[in-house]
Amino acid sequence: MARTHVVMDQEILEQIDRRVGARGRSRFLEQAAREKLARLELEEALQATSGVAGGKDYEHWRDRDSATAWVREGRRADRAS
Repeated sequence: MARTHVVMDQEILEQIDRRVGARGRSRFLEQAAREKLARLELEEALQATSGVAGGKDYEHWRDRDSATAWVREGRRADRAS
């Protein structure tokens, strides 16, 4: 565990205190930071993998209608077997 000094808008601090109390600030801010970091990591992963299912190998994913038809065909095939 480490200590730090954080400067923030007074209005935001008051909103936090109304929700969790002054003694709950640290836990609230730590949880908020973890959630933000997780979202940033997810955004990076989405950007890094954007378009990987494109091209001729994945024609069935070119649009919503094609994907829906592909799923339905697969389900029919599963039921038939």
